[in-house]
Amino acid sequence: MLKKKATIQQIEDYSLEKEIGRLRVTAFPYHPEVHDFDFYTSVYRWYEQHPLADEVYRWAAITPEGEVVGFLSTFPQYYRINGRRVIAQTPTDYMVHPDYGFYALSLMRKFFRTCENCVACDMVPATIKVEERLGAEVAGQLHYAAKVLSASRIPMPPLPARLRRLLNLPDPATPAAQGYPGQQTGGTTDSPAGDGQEPEVLPPRPRLPLPAPAKRLLNAGFQGVDEALGRAFGGSFEVEVVEEFDDAFDALFERVAAAVPCIPEKDAAFLRWRYGPDSPQHPVKTLAVRENGELLGYTVLVVTFDGIDGYILDLTTLPERGDVARALLRAAVRFFREEGAQIVRYRFRESAVSARTGDLRRMGFFYRNTRLNSLLAKFGDPGLHAVARHASNWAYSIGDGEPTFWMRQELPDWIERPNHDD
Repeated sequence: MLKKKATIQQIEDYSLEKEIGRLRVTAFPYHPEVHDFDFYTSVYRWYEQHPLADEVYRWAAITPEGEVVGFLSTFPQYYRINGRRVIAQTPTDYMVHPDYGFYALSLMRKFFRTCENCVACDMVPATIKVEERLGAEVAGQLHYAAKVLSASRIPMPPLPARLRRLLNLPDPATPAAQGYPGQQTGGTTDSPAGDGQEPEVLPPRPRLPLPAPAKRLLNAGFQGVDEALGRAFGGSFEVEVVEEFDDAFDALFERVAAAVPCIPEKDAAFLRWRYGPDSPQHPVKTLAVRENGELLGYTVLVVTFDGIDGYILDLTTLPERGDVARALLRAAVRFFREEGAQIVRYRFRESAVSARTGDLRRMGFFYRNTRLNSLLAKFGDPGLHAVARHASNWAYSIGDGEPTFWMRQELPDWIERPNHDD
């Protein structure tokens, strides 16, 4: 059947919000959350509070009858690249009706023709290929470190099919959507429908079936080991809870930016916008280390709506202060355990101001080599691009950009919460 031609139009208001919401439902039918149209509107209202709100672009592919069959938005952000303050855009909320797949490329081409600079943190190969085709370069991947806090998250070892059937265990080949909890759209987790590829899926990770007494015993052992590791490697710094982002965060960022060639600009104003009361991730827990009144480092933590996954959204210290990072990691693990999280996830680029790989391993974190986020960059200035195209020049955490903006703290009552047995 011949499909009607659509045109790419820039959207200046919210008059098409319902049509865009219907497109989400069509493009991502396997996520019930996409029916919550108000959530997506609230994210864009939150964007309007950003200092660069006037730099947000939104485009839609619209048929002559007014049907929205494709959509792409941008998120602008300040970056410090080689000491220079610049604005770069991130493509986000990227989706196309499965019958109009051609417009996936048209929308992204519109983005790159409009936006001189681009920084993206994407997970889906199909989207990354489109961005590379239009001029962005993959600088490298974020590290993905995780730490198990509960025996409920221990994966079951591979078993022969016959034994699996005998024990009535689930089939590991059953597909399951991947991504961040509560996140549905954007190039980060899902392939834009209609690009010729199915949404990226991974088989579920069956958990080791353990009786409740064994789980309790193992969990107590996990906690005891964590406390011992924290005492051995976490240092003696006192970690405090931060209630507001004050001028000390400005001073910390300027020292960080002077030591790292490429970094999102995370001054106090940005942090208040990013994690304040209007943020989709609010409330978060912010922990900090100070010495003689000076802020040495901080971390921002969140537990997702299902209560299972704990995320380290940001961990930043003064340059070469691994001792501060270790103290923050020790406190973060303790916080997540108290909140009942079963696993801690930390996606980041290792740098002079982040946690160190060796310290994470010593504190019980392990590294995954799957579901990695790629960091992409494109700058119109050749000198800036030459610096930004190398991941070793970056300090970046998953909370610094668009990938986790869609992570939810609350779900509507009509969406069923996941069940877990701890």
